[in-house]
Amino acid sequence: MEGLQFRASIAHPDYREMILAHPEVIVLPDEQIAAGQVVVAEDEDGVRGFAGVLPREDGQAELDGLFVEPDRWRGGVGRLLVGWAETYAASFGASRLCVIANPTALDFYRAVGFVQTGVAETQFDSAPLMEKSL
Repeated sequence: MEGLQFRASIAHPDYREMILAHPEVIVLPDEQIAAGQVVVAEDEDGVRGFAGVLPREDGQAELDGLFVEPDRWRGGVGRLLVGWAETYAASFGASRLCVIANPTALDFYRAVGFVQTGVAETQFDSAPLMEKSL
């Protein structure tokens, strides 16, 4: 899955150079998988995407990662994964799903119902802070 995350991360030219210079940022913690906080979208050809959701200290949920194979973008995989994230977040009582959005994916996040609520500082840059009511 980290290979998929890498391919998706370098597919957009805005981040390619940064990711190639810092490949160590591509990490999917084993603990998240073991805790059932990650879901994988597969078809007959293999893994097409994955998403991770973490409970936050405030009782809400964080979409910690959403990655889709670049050749499957705009094919419904991301929307399917957001749907799983919503269901999973609601299962532990969250009323909001939050995400620090990749600025290149703003149209996608808006299309699936997220609204921008602020700006977050990331390891490399500022990024939109978004949330969706569940």
